[in-house]
Amino acid sequence: MEPHVARAVNAFKQGHPVCLFDSEKREGETDLLFPGTAALPAHMRQLRQDCGGLLFLAIGDEVGEQFALPFLQDLHTTNEAVESFPVLGHLITNDLRYDARSAFTLSLNHRETYTGITDHDRALTTRRFAELAAECMNEGASVEVGMQRLGAEFRTPGHIPICREAKGGLARRQGHTELAVGLARLAGMTPVVIGAEMLQPEGDLALSVEDARTWAQQRKIPFIEGADLIQALGLDG
Repeated sequence: MEPHVARAVNAFKQGHPVCLFDSEKREGETDLLFPGTAALPAHMRQLRQDCGGLLFLAIGDEVGEQFALPFLQDLHTTNEAVESFPVLGHLITNDLRYDARSAFTLSLNHRETYTGITDHDRALTTRRFAELAAECMNEGASVEVGMQRLGAEFRTPGHIPICREAKGGLARRQGHTELAVGLARLAGMTPVVIGAEMLQPEGDLALSVEDARTWAQQRKIPFIEGADLIQALGLDG
């Protein structure tokens, strides 16, 4: 493992942030990422103030399986859904410029939140979801039990949008979701990661990789690229 990747992994293990750039061939965006199990209100505040993009929760496919979380793209295109809500047939996702499908699944709020949007509320939703995922998977809970336990603590819709890793992970899709989850796996952590995309100050474009790297260096935050992570995971051929 390259030294700068090892530094990023060690920082992530300690609950510290990591900047992860996907690729100029994909979205050309850098995400600021924290492990979900370590989520604090201060982390939500940093993501909100320093990034400018959407706060999202990336989860491993096995977490999605544990809780039977559907992809929204699938949920919105069933015959029953389109028949009941015809507008869905007009809004079908068939023209993504960066991929074949969206990774979004349900959005959640913890039931102990109020609106769900405050830094405290979003940290609680993030942390408890990550903790519950670890608990259920470590116990070998069935999908039925997982769904029941999820529903006992969370409601949908909410203010934490969740993106689910594609089956096969980085070997199949090298999006922000798979990269974030890959970082957690490399660190030996629960594959639940909270992050946000870094935008230029005016918000018109993604922050350039050069500016993102400089921003990270000034704050002593590890910076890695998707190719670094893929190589460290032994998936580069």
